[in-house]
Amino acid sequence: MAADLYCEMHLEAARPAKRRWRDYLPGALVTAIAALAAAWLADHYAAPLVLMGLLIGLAMSFLSQDPRTHAGLDLMSQTALRIGIVLVGARITAGQFAELGPLPFALLVGIMLAVILITVASARLFRQDRHAALLAGGATAICGASAALALYSLIGDKRVDQARFTMTLVGITVASALAMTLYPILAAELALSDTQAGFLIGASIHDVAQAIGGGFSFSPQAGEVATIVKLTRVALLAPMLMLVGLWLARAGGGDAAKRRIPLRLPWFILGFLALAALNSLVALPRPAVDAANMAAQALLLLAIVATAMKARLHLLLDQGWRSFAPIVVATLTSFLLALAAVELM
Repeated sequence: MAADLYCEMHLEAARPAKRRWRDYLPGALVTAIAALAAAWLADHYAAPLVLMGLLIGLAMSFLSQDPRTHAGLDLMSQTALRIGIVLVGARITAGQFAELGPLPFALLVGIMLAVILITVASARLFRQDRHAALLAGGATAICGASAALALYSLIGDKRVDQARFTMTLVGITVASALAMTLYPILAAELALSDTQAGFLIGASIHDVAQAIGGGFSFSPQAGEVATIVKLTRVALLAPMLMLVGLWLARAGGGDAAKRRIPLRLPWFILGFLALAALNSLVALPRPAVDAANMAAQALLLLAIVATAMKARLHLLLDQGWRSFAPIVVATLTSFLLALAAVELM
């Protein structure tokens, strides 16, 4: 039961007893090459990095049919992801919560919970699986693709298959890119103040870099507010994963399942919390924080590319328009609730 709660994303039905380091090389190398190509395209054509990683990974998905790549792709989509989540904790300090203030923080928590609950509740309306809706709602409520990856490590491919997960990543990335373009314009049309615009953008755009970029495109002050709000949402990743883990455990079925599933946090969430706590207690050197942020971005990109490479394109083509419905619901709910919240500030 514990393995089912924290199930892994594996290409092979059973993992060999012991792997040698060279078994990981083929899959790790093709993932690294694809990630470098995505970074180059994103840098030269001002395209979203995550979207480029997804598209290149999908284009190279035929490589996952070679058994020699399985070990490396699993390593990149699991271990790299989890280390990256730990390093995200270097961005977080307790001072961010204090700087945000009690009312905006309470509104932010309320928005996060409402987005997840409304998205899951709408799943039946569009005949979608509630776990897929949970994935879309949680990723939208927190920090986009990185939150989706973290959630998927808990939900697992037994509940949401690889094709559906990849489709969710694509939808979230596209929605975030559109939001970065449209939300600052809407904020200006609504005559919002710098603080209100910063909260709206930081509370509703999925991706961290795009939320911050959208805020600064409105004004420098709005960018500073959007940065604080967005990083506070990132800090809420660990509590959200705790709640999801508990919900999955209780939804596992029966008293026996509840007894056998250990309600403990995965190591990468504990590492995230530990690094955030350390950063709050001791001012980490700026170069170390910058290096951790860069490493986290690189590792999460590798995880996204590897996940896309493991997807089956023929399964992606079988997904209908309804598969995007939870993403649309979550995106609209997040924006409307954030817009309502700025009126209370």
